[in-house]
Amino acid sequence: MRYFVLVLLFCIASCKEVASIQVLKGSALGTTYSIKYFSDETVRPAEIDSILQVINTSMSTYQEDSDISKINSGNASVQVDSHFQTVFKTSKTIHNQTNGFFDPSVGLLVNAYGFGPEGYSESVTEAQIDSLFQFVGLEHIHLTEDNYITFDTKVSYLDFNAIAKGYTVDVFAEFLESKGSENYLVEIGGEVRVKGQNVDNQSSWKIGIELPLEDGSRELIYGVNLQDEALATSGNYRKYRVDPETGKKYVHTINPRTGKSQKTDILSASVITSNCTDADAFATAFMAMGFQKSKAYLNQVKDIEVIFIYSESDGTQKTFISDSLQDAVDEF
Repeated sequence: MRYFVLVLLFCIASCKEVASIQVLKGSALGTTYSIKYFSDETVRPAEIDSILQVINTSMSTYQEDSDISKINSGNASVQVDSHFQTVFKTSKTIHNQTNGFFDPSVGLLVNAYGFGPEGYSESVTEAQIDSLFQFVGLEHIHLTEDNYITFDTKVSYLDFNAIAKGYTVDVFAEFLESKGSENYLVEIGGEVRVKGQNVDNQSSWKIGIELPLEDGSRELIYGVNLQDEALATSGNYRKYRVDPETGKKYVHTINPRTGKSQKTDILSASVITSNCTDADAFATAFMAMGFQKSKAYLNQVKDIEVIFIYSESDGTQKTFISDSLQDAVDEF
């Protein structure tokens, strides 16, 4: 009888239906999102839209009535929500850790160079860029104990676009976990966080890394196997602007230390860490740092892995992969 019960229990356990993959896709933060998850519970698109609406109302510089837009316009009466608080505090931490190479206050210059909500003004000069640079510095912006933003300078502007996608990925991931999902992939505009595995093929989630091609074409060069990790990639190979009069090329990564739209030798920086918020911010910082400074920084920290596609002085394109990541990367 005991043997029969054990066999019956084994049959029930082994014959239990595995949750099938569920997929959600849509628009978010000026790009698209894709969510793949295995769970007995269904996540409704309206729930995702609700999360996006709250985050946009808090931190979207493209939404005129958002909290961040009101603050940037000089409204000191805005008490920021928990999303804004988390992103601001994380930005401060990474700003300090990277010696200022990650700095959301550089939004003043992002706008002036033509990569912000209002587009490029042909009348902007290098002298005006230099005059705006004196107001850049996250150390001049503060979050009070009662959650108001204050500025030390008369002109200031916050722009969380270099961290907001990663943060939203994390919010989506935590929402899935609250629904009981232990195996998922969340992606927004190329920023990714995964947990568990792809149950369909019983393997880790594989994320593609693209070649930095300026002609707009897409070609995968590496596949990275992730488990319980996040990956974010930053690059200047697509998002740039050419001045129609001078022919000068401006990249969207602004160096917060110089105030200039400067193309460094890193063409693409892919960062892997435990959460996508940090990965997104560090990817931006490494683009501004350049290859040698980024390598030196990585020697001083733990729990950050990278794939850098960079250019040597003679134009030769090379790849740097963290030692601890070598076994998880495949070439296509």
